[in-house]
Amino acid sequence: MSGRPDILFPLFGALEKLDGIGPKTARALAQIDIEKPRDLLLTLPHSGVDRRRRATLREVPPGEVATVEIEVLRHDPPKTRGRPWRVQVQDAETTFTLVFFHAKGDYLRRLLPEGARRVISGKVEHFDGMIQIAHPDHVLPPDEAEAIPEYEPVYPLTAGVSLKVMAKAVHSALDRLPDLPEWIDPALRAREGWPGWAAALRMVHEPLSAREIAATAPARQRLAYDELLAHQLTLALARASVRRGKGRATTGDGRLRRKVLAALPYTPTGAQARAMDEIAADMAQPTRMTRLLQGDVGAGKTLVAFMALLVAVEAGGQGVMMAPTEILARQHLQSLRPLAEEAGVVLEILTGRDKGAERRAKLAALAAGDIHILVGTHALFQKDVAFQDLRLAIVDEQHRFGVTQRMELSSKGHGADVLVMTATPIPRSLALATHGDMDVSVLDEKPPGRTPVKTALVSAGRMDEVVDHLKRAITEGRQAYWVCPLVEESEAVDLTAAEDRFKRLRAALGEGRVGLVHGQMPAPEKDAAMARFQAGETAVLVATTVIEVGVDVPNASIMVIERADWFGLAQLHQLRGRVGRGAAASTCLLMYQPPLTETARRRLEILRETEDGFRIAEEDLAMRGAGDLIGTAQSGLPRFRIADLERQSALMALAQSDARKLLVDDPTLESDRGKAARILLWLMEQDRAIRLIKVG
Repeated sequence: MSGRPDILFPLFGALEKLDGIGPKTARALAQIDIEKPRDLLLTLPHSGVDRRRRATLREVPPGEVATVEIEVLRHDPPKTRGRPWRVQVQDAETTFTLVFFHAKGDYLRRLLPEGARRVISGKVEHFDGMIQIAHPDHVLPPDEAEAIPEYEPVYPLTAGVSLKVMAKAVHSALDRLPDLPEWIDPALRAREGWPGWAAALRMVHEPLSAREIAATAPARQRLAYDELLAHQLTLALARASVRRGKGRATTGDGRLRRKVLAALPYTPTGAQARAMDEIAADMAQPTRMTRLLQGDVGAGKTLVAFMALLVAVEAGGQGVMMAPTEILARQHLQSLRPLAEEAGVVLEILTGRDKGAERRAKLAALAAGDIHILVGTHALFQKDVAFQDLRLAIVDEQHRFGVTQRMELSSKGHGADVLVMTATPIPRSLALATHGDMDVSVLDEKPPGRTPVKTALVSAGRMDEVVDHLKRAITEGRQAYWVCPLVEESEAVDLTAAEDRFKRLRAALGEGRVGLVHGQMPAPEKDAAMARFQAGETAVLVATTVIEVGVDVPNASIMVIERADWFGLAQLHQLRGRVGRGAAASTCLLMYQPPLTETARRRLEILRETEDGFRIAEEDLAMRGAGDLIGTAQSGLPRFRIADLERQSALMALAQSDARKLLVDDPTLESDRGKAARILLWLMEQDRAIRLIKVG
């Protein structure tokens, strides 16, 4: 598969080869990511205009577009400068006016000679009780009126490109469509009633009605599926290449896991037990595991992860757990330590702080196999960190580990199994888009002993009541978080917001009772403030959102979020998950500034109704769209031109199983359908997939 197949050349040539596109228009189109004929064809019309011929405008409501044959009665040139030029015309039943601003009279007289018949099309307006059309889109002699399409597609445009130019270029590109072999499974295509690729493009760009422009139209569904299939093929190839890499069967005898389970004060949930079994079964395979462990806040991921690490130790190997920040690495250490003591395994931490002799001693113990489980930050990636026998790497996915980094991690040689943990419930369609190369275990039950968090909405005007409430709670020995909003414009503003709140609370609650953490603090100060709160020395921690990631203070049972209406749903859910970790009844107060917008109210109400992170994530996706949900910039989320992740999640799931099955039947893509799939990958510019096939 040396280079792009010749059959695709017409789609990857210069835009200037298309009718009506010169260098200037080509530059304008590049502004909206259209750089070659392929991009133009995959830019679908978002709506359409009905231009079917009518007899008269008499009954046409204002705002609608109409096409009608008229006779030109007379021209009314403007009396003063700056007034429009008007042309009086009549159709079969009524007279009306065509209005032109800044138009040259001689041009208009040639376009609309008095006494002549013309077919015109444009938006109908009512002005002073009269019907008028300003600047009709089409004015043609009746014998040329065939050129007006009955249903005209409307495209996303950019400055310097008109609809006419766009339509002309699209038609010119459609004339060059190559005849590509079919990459969709014939049975699937028949079941869904989808047209072939070229036919689908023609139907979508030359629609006969609004029905054919809808996302549900078979031609659109098919083109969306092509995009999703190319994307899932790429992920499936990545998965296959990891599995081809030297894996090792890691089977434990269960002795360490039994010790830990016996010492637990509770029985794991069904979801935890299921995930433990899935992971152990994967590790026992000779191929490499890449699994995603997805659990809501407080669903008990730590226990599942630790059990997986114990499988590695039981088998005579080592395990490593990576966290994005020092605070989180230390917290993993704290939560794993009691479990490690029950099992009698050696647990150590390695971060950027380890220096000199102490670091050398840890590295020696690691290389000798005396450390069984290592927790750390990405300092674990450094060259001199060598394991005696690394079997399992667990990545805590707070730092958005993309497919590329996952490959890098497992390529630290060793054929180690990889488990990625995420605390963000991701709706299924997005999980498939970002983690389609992995198998997924979901923890969707809460372990016993967690008290539900009571969530209430409070208007900012009741601030004093909230502070009084806090005062009483603190005297009872409880602890609270107070989260200040991040103001986008400047970090300086956040700082003052957090610092003002800190001073006000300190004045109300007493000097040493209030701590402060914000993004501008040096890391050691942040750690120290967190540590004081964790130890119970301070009762209230004022913070910007730096606390949302994984901090665990079981005694903290109150969460106040100021300007909650500024936060995203997922973020609010994560923040709320910081309380309700102990036995005390917990509350979360969402403070808002009235009046609330409709969406903000809906967001806050969803939180009040449910603690189910997956339901919250689905709602969030419906309200904000996929790009916003994970912040498109760093999300690793593919950019689709046609497919819509929110509304076509079922298609995404179909594409994943189809792609995986195709690779099982034809791992090197040599069959007829396999070769067609290679063309699809080139067409969709999935270069990474193409490299993977070459390597394979």
